[in-house]
Amino acid sequence: MEGGRLNILALDTSGPVAGCAVMKGGKIVYTVSMRLGLTHSETILPAVDRALSASGLACADIDLFAAVAGPGSFTGVRIGVCMAKGFAHAVGGRCCAVNALEALAMNACGFDGLACPILDARRGQVYCAAFDMSSGEPVRALPDAALALGEFLGRLPSGRRLAFLGDGVSLHADAIRAALGARAVSVGGTATQAARLDARPIRLSAIAVVRKRVLGICRLLLGES
Repeated sequence: MEGGRLNILALDTSGPVAGCAVMKGGKIVYTVSMRLGLTHSETILPAVDRALSASGLACADIDLFAAVAGPGSFTGVRIGVCMAKGFAHAVGGRCCAVNALEALAMNACGFDGLACPILDARRGQVYCAAFDMSSGEPVRALPDAALALGEFLGRLPSGRRLAFLGDGVSLHADAIRAALGARAVSVGGTATQAARLDARPIRLSAIAVVRKRVLGICRLLLGES
């Protein structure tokens, strides 16, 4: 099937906020992010049921089941991955693992610098990577790593504008600004807005992060299918 016609169910249970999205016939028709104080095993199945119902689809109509496979919480990742594999096995469909940082970077398509997704890894570290998104596809500039923020910032190439995304942004905004100044921008909306965010605070809520990640999954898979 051509990529533009795919029906995709995307799941993200890799962090404290769970989310899912449905792409129907090449268009994103449903997204939801949840932080209800319950475990992901309690929230994600009802969320998927609502997502499919609202999209006018049944599980058997899904061509590709995608789940974030990390970096992130081991238990959370396992829930989403096992669910995607179970759905695919039940209906004879395909499943696909998606990198959380790469999916976030897809929200900065067309940005003329580097997309720098950072996720809170706790213990003073961030899950991090860097991607050149100028071509519209993620081209790695730095590999995935779990590093102290200062070490990650020190590895970023000089002379490039840097768009930061992820739940680590709100935690480390002051340190990022102090280290990088106007080179650092945050993608609070579309990639085209990133170039105008130099003077704005670096801020992205956890729920917005998951919404971006599940949207990024769909965009990434549509481009690769």
